Amino acid sequence: MSLFVTIVLDGVGIGAQPDADDFGDVGSDTLGHVCQVARPDLPNLARWGLGNIRALTGMDGTRNPAADYGRLREVSAGKDSTTGHWELAGIQLENPFPTYPDGFPDELIDRFLLESGCDGILANVAASGTEIIERVGSAHQESAWPIVYTSADSVFQVAAHVDVIPLERLYELCRLARDRVCVGPHAVGRVIARPFAGAEGSYSRLSAMRKDFALRPLKAPVQSRLQDAGIQTIAVGKIGELFDRVGFDSSIKTRSNTEGIEATVKAIVAATANGHPTFIWTNLVDFDQDFGHRNDAQGFARALEHFDSNLPEIERALPHGSVLLLTADHGNDPTFPGTDHTREHVPLLVSYEGSGSDLGMRSSFADHAASVAAYFGVEYDCAGDSFLPDSVRAASGN
Repeated sequence: MSLFVTIVLDGVGIGAQPDADDFGDVGSDTLGHVCQVARPDLPNLARWGLGNIRALTGMDGTRNPAADYGRLREVSAGKDSTTGHWELAGIQLENPFPTYPDGFPDELIDRFLLESGCDGILANVAASGTEIIERVGSAHQESAWPIVYTSADSVFQVAAHVDVIPLERLYELCRLARDRVCVGPHAVGRVIARPFAGAEGSYSRLSAMRKDFALRPLKAPVQSRLQDAGIQTIAVGKIGELFDRVGFDSSIKTRSNTEGIEATVKAIVAATANGHPTFIWTNLVDFDQDFGHRNDAQGFARALEHFDSNLPEIERALPHGSVLLLTADHGNDPTFPGTDHTREHVPLLVSYEGSGSDLGMRSSFADHAASVAAYFGVEYDCAGDSFLPDSVRAASGN
């Protein structure tokens, strides 16, 4: 049957790109450093050929890898999740989304206050979420003003205690910011709602209730072309939000890698049962959200081991003639100075019947989009080139 499953291991880079100096990321190496520091046991990823891509501490290359293996290079001017996923979907950005290392300009904050009806905001700095909540959480509870902050990425983030600003009101503020504030020259990649709970000194972010409001894609992503051709498209995790749900028939929200894996397996089983050509695109965010941004190499390693242990279950669910692809959207080296994403190549592992070849260094993340389109026999104009052999394309065309 025609089924293509892509799983993005969010933040799992595999070494700095040649242009890393432009991003302050020379020396970053997410997988290399996590393997060096924490020595995760990854027998299934090793079986697939992760160690064939490049040398990793504790992982040798295998003589007969179960998957094609290689690396993808990001061309777009950015290293955030939106930029990475858009390029994976065939959209390369020549100009980066706006960033605000010194906080947002007065004109933007004034517009937010006008549109939201809020009397004021707190923070307006570039900072990590846990840090800013601890710093101004008490003032937020006293004033009921939302906490507005950013990071090194192109994001407008609004944090609020759920007992001060109810969840639906927080989402409303973020939708207003997306539609009426962060527009034109201030069209950030994402507006993010960041709810938290608890008392001063023990605040906790409610990551499961986070909500992203993405900019709509600047051109049709590959999944839109699949939709036009009658192919079912399913997003799992934050994928749908990164595209403002453009091109997806359904979007399954998940709160963890565990839920993401379970939802992916269920989607595979359902697609196999109905026999309809299907593209499933999953994002597993724990690597990035819970460990990369928090400089937790040990936790990052445990998350890799957890995924590795679940990979056989995903494989067993796949029907004859399907493709399973593993990659990432950027790096997030937990051992690197700072708490932001890192400009890295990402791993490329592609499993299908007869796979096991060296794909080398690919010229763009957009090769993923070209390969998905080729698999389904759909015309899609992008800067990428398919890495699938002709036999797979021919056998799977619709």
